[in-house]
Amino acid sequence: MEPKKSHYGTAADRWAGMGPYYAMFPSAFADAAVAKYSKPGETVLDPFSGRGTSLFSAASAGRYAIGIELNPVGWVYSRTKLGPAPCDEVFGRIKTIQSHSAAYGEEARKLPVFFKHCFTKNTREFLLCARERLDWRNDNLDRTVMAFLMIHLHGKASDSLSNQMRQTKAMAPRYAVNWWRAGGYRPPKIDPVEFFRKKLAWRYAKGIPTVTESIALLGDSVAILEKLEEHLSGVGMKRPSLMLTSPPYFGITNYHYDQWIRLWLLGGPPTDRRVSAERKGKHQGKFENLAAYSELLVSVFAGASKILGKDGIVYVRTDRREPTVSITRDALRKAFPNHRLQRRNQPLKGKSQTRLFGNEDPRLGEVDFILQP
Repeated sequence: MEPKKSHYGTAADRWAGMGPYYAMFPSAFADAAVAKYSKPGETVLDPFSGRGTSLFSAASAGRYAIGIELNPVGWVYSRTKLGPAPCDEVFGRIKTIQSHSAAYGEEARKLPVFFKHCFTKNTREFLLCARERLDWRNDNLDRTVMAFLMIHLHGKASDSLSNQMRQTKAMAPRYAVNWWRAGGYRPPKIDPVEFFRKKLAWRYAKGIPTVTESIALLGDSVAILEKLEEHLSGVGMKRPSLMLTSPPYFGITNYHYDQWIRLWLLGGPPTDRRVSAERKGKHQGKFENLAAYSELLVSVFAGASKILGKDGIVYVRTDRREPTVSITRDALRKAFPNHRLQRRNQPLKGKSQTRLFGNEDPRLGEVDFILQP
């Protein structure tokens, strides 16, 4: 009998799924789409890149990748997967943070009650030190460390820094505290250095994946796409031949609210309170306004059409429910009027995250729109 093949037998296998994120692309789907609709040496664009699954699939298969993501949590995961810092340097940085964490005792004491139920005092001090000292925007080592901290920031009590919680989606503080109190749950006592030593050992066990040099940009696709052609010329990268993406679905979730604890670690406020549209930015909500949602998709697809090669292919996975599917289809037709549009229904297999969080719509599954010249 042949030995069972490991799902994590290569470096690419171990890094592809890095970063818990709500409604992410399955890696196998992105791998297959990249292989079928692009060639080695070509460029793949994803203007809603999330945690960078499509970028990693492209870059690890000899393609160049360009991704744009508005949520810094997803962006940190993307940049890290495309070029993680060496393991020994990451571990050394974690030890340095731990050595300075005791200075944050007073700040740890002043955090809201949620944090005191979620993390032990030692863990709070460690996280506050990392929050202040890691230059994740500009330094690759610090960004890699931050990626590992965010992955294990919350989740199962046996595999994270937090009290028992879901890993992908952060819960509301009041709900979480009441649930912990009712169940008698306590945050796990953890030595962060030893904890992350084991996590790093597993992730780096097969080395760092070999990927093509690629680009992951942090910001709003509507604005970035307007200047992307100039940016590509500056770095000598070819126009994309494939756009592979999955836009946010209408009225399903708020990707920033879902990640409020991780956004706190990145420097945000220690609260899940929803902020005003002026403060949070135009495209950071739950996408519940039909006109605004349609405008977003039309603008992004139109911007992508201007930089996609003339023979470029478009592959978009979206929600099968209305109005998401109709708005997406119409926006694609408007942006690519000379392309043939093919629709493929993708039935749901197994439990979905939208069902998990309360969506019982019977029109289960997703839809792939494929547009070719």
